[in-house]
Amino acid sequence: MAALSFELLARDAGSRARAGRVTTAHGAFETPAFMPVGTHATVKTLSPRDLREAGARILLANAFHLSLRPGEDLIRRMGGLHRFMSWDGPILTDSGGFQVFSLAQLTRIGDEGVRFQSPLDGSPCFFSPERVVEIEEALGPDIAMPLDQPVAYPCDRDKARAALERSQLWAERSRRAHRREDQALFGIVQGSVYADLRREAAERLRALDFPGYAIGGLCLGEGRALFLDTLAAAMDGGLPADRPRYLMGAGMPVDVVRSIALGVDMFDCVLPTRNGRNGWAFTTAGPVKLRNAKYREDAAPLDAACDCYACANFSRAYIHHLFRAEEILGLRLASLHNIRYYQRLVAGARDAIREGTYGEYERGVCEAWEGAAGDGKGQET
Repeated sequence: MAALSFELLARDAGSRARAGRVTTAHGAFETPAFMPVGTHATVKTLSPRDLREAGARILLANAFHLSLRPGEDLIRRMGGLHRFMSWDGPILTDSGGFQVFSLAQLTRIGDEGVRFQSPLDGSPCFFSPERVVEIEEALGPDIAMPLDQPVAYPCDRDKARAALERSQLWAERSRRAHRREDQALFGIVQGSVYADLRREAAERLRALDFPGYAIGGLCLGEGRALFLDTLAAAMDGGLPADRPRYLMGAGMPVDVVRSIALGVDMFDCVLPTRNGRNGWAFTTAGPVKLRNAKYREDAAPLDAACDCYACANFSRAYIHHLFRAEEILGLRLASLHNIRYYQRLVAGARDAIREGTYGEYERGVCEAWEGAAGDGKGQET
């Protein structure tokens, strides 16, 4: 059996939206899919049972952070990442390239790899494409992302071209280094906001025949219109229809449904839990900012359309009180609700694609959320 397979189940007639199923060594999940982010092998404030009951079927962890603490060798000795975090479903690990380039103090970037200082203790570290593959094979996720070079926005064309070339070189080296047969290594399309570079990167990566493809380096401040234009260019680059397509780090509801319309299958973002911990609930009617005084005597649930534990049992007034009193339960309830919101968001997209009503579904989400504050990226640190 292949490490990963993708089955296309339905297409939307009015867009490129599609519904499918990805099968891995640890089970299957339906697409479009949203992956809660468990950077340190845990989704903040929530247990694996919470996540399963909220509808999550695949989680994301971060190889960079796990390699620093507790270390991939310890996790391997504990039976691998699935057993270590007690999650028996699929797991995807990000290489941590974004964190390396944005958080660590870099000392040298070259074709051989990246030398930097550990954000934990300042000790010298080195990431090469081969080293990242080694870490991820030790961790044992079902899907692994290779080391690439994302670039900040704005970025001049020469710098974007250089990062594309290095990412391509690293993709080729990662492909050669990868040996684990029960694990799928994806390629990552870079190219900043330059449409022709994105198309070129997609075409060149397709030639490497990865089992799946990701689009990285977006939602970094370029604005929604430019984000969507750039994403469309990457999708136009010939990413194969029989492989899953993963948009890294985009999380605002409008960005999710519009990206689905362009043919994206998989998403991740820390916004559900990060914003939840800050008293920001995602609902079918738009954002609810729970610290606001207007919710002090609001007996309604967070979202009348939601079936999560928080909405079934507690009022906005109670959760408002928890945040004002700085009680941890408030963070947990808001995070749990937000995870459920995103699972319902993509489940609704899957249903609409199958029923031929995706355009109507997309418009409804956009009408509720256009103009809502949020950065859309949400990389966990």
